[in-house]
Amino acid sequence: MGFYIVHNDLVEMETDAIVNAANSHLERGGGVCGAIFRAAGPEKLQEECRKKAPCPVGQAVLTKGYGLKAKYIIHAVGPIWKGGAQGERTYLESAYRNALNLARKQGCQSIAFPLISSGIYGYPKKEALEIAVKECRAFLENQEMEIYLVVLDRTVVELSEHLYGKIRHYIDTYYTGNRDRRREESTSFEQIYASSPESLCTALPKETDKPSPRGIKRSLEQLLKRKGETFQEMLFRLIDERGFTDVQVYKRANMDRKLFSKIRSRKDYTPRKSTVLSLAVALKLSLDETVDLLGKAGYSLTDHLKSDIILRYFLENRIYDIDQINEALFCFGESLLGL
Repeated sequence: MGFYIVHNDLVEMETDAIVNAANSHLERGGGVCGAIFRAAGPEKLQEECRKKAPCPVGQAVLTKGYGLKAKYIIHAVGPIWKGGAQGERTYLESAYRNALNLARKQGCQSIAFPLISSGIYGYPKKEALEIAVKECRAFLENQEMEIYLVVLDRTVVELSEHLYGKIRHYIDTYYTGNRDRRREESTSFEQIYASSPESLCTALPKETDKPSPRGIKRSLEQLLKRKGETFQEMLFRLIDERGFTDVQVYKRANMDRKLFSKIRSRKDYTPRKSTVLSLAVALKLSLDETVDLLGKAGYSLTDHLKSDIILRYFLENRIYDIDQINEALFCFGESLLGL
């Protein structure tokens, strides 16, 4: 399970529950609330809501989904923005926590949120997004659930001007530059060795190269010894070498526990490329190590994919926050890691 920001229509989400940004009276309103009532069937939904009203600010109640694809609607009441000094942050955090706990008690495996209070209630979108990410991530530290934050406008997710500018420059440099040179840089160890064992030396770290994270340097002997490793063998060797637990890795990879168990138990399992990249981020691999791990699964980094260029930027700068990486991918219209 994991946390994902998606560009979609909330009422079309096929999750166990969707969250309505409700008012305390649980009456049909405008914006997200109005859209949910229309899609669910306003008469029956309103009838059930009246029986459960009022709902205090920061709290949540559950109703049936009626005409929606979701089984349930969780009505979470966020605060009206009054400048930030009236406890708005505490109320908004509570709305997310109570909605998530209600979904857990109902046995939901997946849930989709709007950005609560950021519409007609006026909560600043940047701060609202920060709270949503923080609360969903905190919940997933101890629970298993698929959580989606659904936004209609990509501009809701804002990278800092500094980071956006650096990534934009990196994309412009590598996505439109010398493709032959970059393809050579992205070639995995296995591909180099298979084509020409003698050319292997050009792929090895030089004595003047910066060491990979945690001071690990790969020698020619080590690379040759590990040439026959499978993806699974390499993955779990790296986990052991770095002293991580399985839980730490799949949580940081934004990955479902069942998928991770499948990778561990099935020697012939072939993961998707996004899965491999998520694991590379979770393990804090260097760019070289990431290329090697991709090669074990039959993939490589390419200059033809903007998402690969973005991932290279973060790996080269040793930034391993998967939420920050996914926010960058989202802003540039690319698929997220972990999906």
